[in-house]
Amino acid sequence: MSQSRHRTAAPPLEREDSGTFSLGKMITAKPGKTPIQVLHEYGMKTKNIPVYECERSDVQIHVPTFTFRVTVGDITCTGEGTSKKLAKHRAAEAAINILKANASICFAVPDPLMPDPSKQPKNQLNPIGSLQELAIHHGWRLPEYTLSQEGGPAHKREYTTICRLESFMETGKGASKKQAKRNAAEKFLAKFSNISPENHISLTNVVGHSLGCTWHSLRNSPGEKINLLKRSLLSIPNTDYIQLLSEIAKEQGFNITYLDIEELSANGQYQCLAELSTSPITVCHGSGISCGNAQSDAAHNALQYLKIIAERK
Repeated sequence: MSQSRHRTAAPPLEREDSGTFSLGKMITAKPGKTPIQVLHEYGMKTKNIPVYECERSDVQIHVPTFTFRVTVGDITCTGEGTSKKLAKHRAAEAAINILKANASICFAVPDPLMPDPSKQPKNQLNPIGSLQELAIHHGWRLPEYTLSQEGGPAHKREYTTICRLESFMETGKGASKKQAKRNAAEKFLAKFSNISPENHISLTNVVGHSLGCTWHSLRNSPGEKINLLKRSLLSIPNTDYIQLLSEIAKEQGFNITYLDIEELSANGQYQCLAELSTSPITVCHGSGISCGNAQSDAAHNALQYLKIIAERK
């Protein structure tokens, strides 16, 4: 949807000088250009650089809507879209139609909801954006990203990010926060590779109906490790709580991520959070005289919490 208005006559489309050009010739000569690019080149040649302003941004609704206004010379047009880029494209297209005095001009603006990966160089793909657009297209809630862990020496940092979509989760690791997010998004996209863009389907039909480890499944699990935990006092010296928690996680089907907190506690100890991908998510705090001790304490607290939940009737 786009609206337009112009207060006075548009700038002349033809220039009788050594650089004679017209907007129509510009479009014909460069058919691969987007409306924004064509309008910008026109503005450069006529010394009327397009100015874009966001008039409305409604991201609270299920499908976000943006409205952008573009002003070039004495012409002002608006365009709407489900992304800022698409709204700007449509505003630019409306302005071009007025400048060309031919409303039949039509640009093939790519549909932002389902980009065609086969037509893009692999290194230019944006899995984060593609996953968000896929979620919008199918009516799912938008993906959420959480930095769950960062570590390694200063010259070789490693980040771990959790991506949640509906009640499902994937983790990604990378040498930067952005790369970790991309890798997490790519894991989800790999699961959706066979979905047709025309089909609006439930996410559970793609990923599965299981919500993973729930409190109900813990209480009724016949697993050896979780039942051993029910009988354990969790006070035996030199117990490797991190290993014990890892074994239970493997048995019950949930993941563990440790987030080392940079700030020391009030009494000068290191701090850590242990996040379990149970349903609902479990987060436990730990502290100690070193990062390792803080992680062990967080794992110990997580085990105590699981023990309480598993023993409830």
